[in-house]
Amino acid sequence: MRFLTLILVALIALLQYPLWVGKGSWLSVWKNDSELVKQKGVNEQLQARNASLEAEVNDLKQGYDAIEERARNELGMIRHDEVFFQVLETPVQAPPTLSTPPASVTGRAP
Repeated sequence: MRFLTLILVALIALLQYPLWVGKGSWLSVWKNDSELVKQKGVNEQLQARNASLEAEVNDLKQGYDAIEERARNELGMIRHDEVFFQVLETPVQAPPTLSTPPASVTGRAP
């Protein structure tokens, strides 16, 4: 009877092996499911990018406003009847700090 029990347990283990570890097992299903979720996220990002590019293409096809804006911003172009003013901002420099006080303040002679 003990021998029959061991044979049945071994048979059940052999039948369960492909379900958990073999090709098409639960482990591979879980792995494929996680990859599917990642790919769906990537697809959503790409669809959003494609939609924005499509809108930009439509703007460029429809009118001259988008073309003019790109020419101004990217190429620095202006119309022939315009006057261009360029404002340069200079960074404000902080006054230098002294690590040691001057000799006249301390009362010592150099």
